Amino acid sequence: MVILSKEEIEALIDPNEMMDTIEEAYRIFGANEFYMPPRPVVEHENKTLMYMPCYTKEIIGTKILSIFPENTKLGLPSIDGVVLLNDQQTGVPVAVMDGQSVTAWRTGAVGGVGIRHLSRKDAHSVGIVGAGVQGFHLALYACAARDIHTVYVFNHSDRNLTDYLARLQKAIADPSVEVVQCKTVEELVKASDIICTATPATSPVLPNDAELLRGKCIIAIGSYTPEMREIPDVIWDLVDNVYIELPYACEESGDLSQPLAQGRLTMDRTVLMDQFLKSGADENEITKGTTYFKSVGMGLFDVCIAQKLLEKAKER
Repeated sequence: MVILSKEEIEALIDPNEMMDTIEEAYRIFGANEFYMPPRPVVEHENKTLMYMPCYTKEIIGTKILSIFPENTKLGLPSIDGVVLLNDQQTGVPVAVMDGQSVTAWRTGAVGGVGIRHLSRKDAHSVGIVGAGVQGFHLALYACAARDIHTVYVFNHSDRNLTDYLARLQKAIADPSVEVVQCKTVEELVKASDIICTATPATSPVLPNDAELLRGKCIIAIGSYTPEMREIPDVIWDLVDNVYIELPYACEESGDLSQPLAQGRLTMDRTVLMDQFLKSGADENEITKGTTYFKSVGMGLFDVCIAQKLLEKAKER
């Protein structure tokens, strides 16, 4: 059995390969060449275990998450886990991987694919709202997907970001890319061609200002429950469609379920990414206006990324 730690996974990562893998996952999704049952959740004494199994024609994968809110008092992540891969024919375990790392790199890759296809090819700046793990990885993938000159970062808390910004600059590993902290979200939005949100907010984190958001590519990652919101209502006056991964996202994310309930969004304006990618639509024409991609993730992404990492580990 192959065991991959966070450090070993990072050594295997090629952002463009990971984005290609996510695009293959969209193809598998569109062809219905997978089985992804509802995820079982086991709760006891405010401690939760979540199981996210998914079968493809080549492998079986399960992400097992532990959600322990009290960990924050101990200085530990509240969410942790592993990804287990099993042989498709025999069920024999073939790999165990650090779940935090797989999740971070695959979520960033999903956002990166959105940037690849929904941002202008001449976009040179990206704004990251939310200085956490997902925001960090979204910045890395933005730099891989586009010729980024400046990464702007804004965090709603007053946490000191000196170390975070230094680690991000080092991870980007390109001295021509500048990492800048913004004092306000309005400053970030005005300066950025691409805007990525990765926060646990329950109310919009972007300004409800059409002129500030007009012509931007917005990649929203943070809202994954019906109570969570990152994107303001004005977005529906600026975009023709919202690009999503799967229909269930319209129930799971408040960024979709709330405007649907209010009548601001209708289902005919939701476009599945797998259908968009195979449609041959003119991306240059689409990206002339404001574009919006909303991700909630799915187990199929984890399995495809983990399988790719296993293949690379075996090659080495």
